[in-house]
Amino acid sequence: MNGPGARHHDLLGRITALFVDSKLVPLAILCALLAGVMAVWATPSEEEPQIVVPMLDIHVSMPGATPREVETRVVGPMERLLWEIPGVEYVYSTALDGEALTVVRFRVGDDLERSTVKTYAKLYQHLDWIPPGCSQPILKPRSIDDVPVSVLTFHGGGLDSLQLRAVAFQAAEAVRAVPGVAETALIGGRRRAVMVEPDPQRLRANGLDAADVLATLRGQNTSEAVSETLQDGRAVSVRLDNFFRDARELARAVLAVRDGRPVFLGDVAAVRD
Repeated sequence: MNGPGARHHDLLGRITALFVDSKLVPLAILCALLAGVMAVWATPSEEEPQIVVPMLDIHVSMPGATPREVETRVVGPMERLLWEIPGVEYVYSTALDGEALTVVRFRVGDDLERSTVKTYAKLYQHLDWIPPGCSQPILKPRSIDDVPVSVLTFHGGGLDSLQLRAVAFQAAEAVRAVPGVAETALIGGRRRAVMVEPDPQRLRANGLDAADVLATLRGQNTSEAVSETLQDGRAVSVRLDNFFRDARELARAVLAVRDGRPVFLGDVAAVRD
């Protein structure tokens, strides 16, 4: 039978016969095995290889801003600056109520210290990107070992963001008690806060202003050690705990005394938990 197919089979047959009959084939196989053994022996290896992946957490707060405002006024301009830094591979951002968290990741093998310096210099050389009422960025270096092993998301169930954060906090406490857990972190949700809305007319009627309210609350919402005494041969520390525990206590905070009558915070402002 003649044709291209026959010639092709004849060529393969001659090549196969050459390797089957050649005495060099066992030597070639032995050389290949020795080369593989030497490659395994010469290739550097570690039981726990140290991989350097520089990462930075950048936290910015803007009290009173909604997540949409934080995204457009804070996250957007900051991300544009971060992408201008040489070596940046990924930028992840999360906009929350009154704050934003951005994670910057550099190329594998880049020096963490140099990456941190470059990021700090870039952000602080262009502080005009920070809108009014926004804090300056806080940088926290991260490493590959800080990548979370497990991420849990809590949602739905008819609960609002405050209640979901409370449930997540209880879960985080339970996970933290598990042996071998190094760190847990809560991201998102809404923290409990007491809103104080001063009434300008009532403040003026009592000779006060918003600065007086802020200074008084800062001075009263404190805790400090007063003294230390000896009792029955033991040292007893006396501590003044004056932290506000709920909105009712906050409303009863005394701002000033007018005509022998105390002026409470609830008299000049609306206090809501």
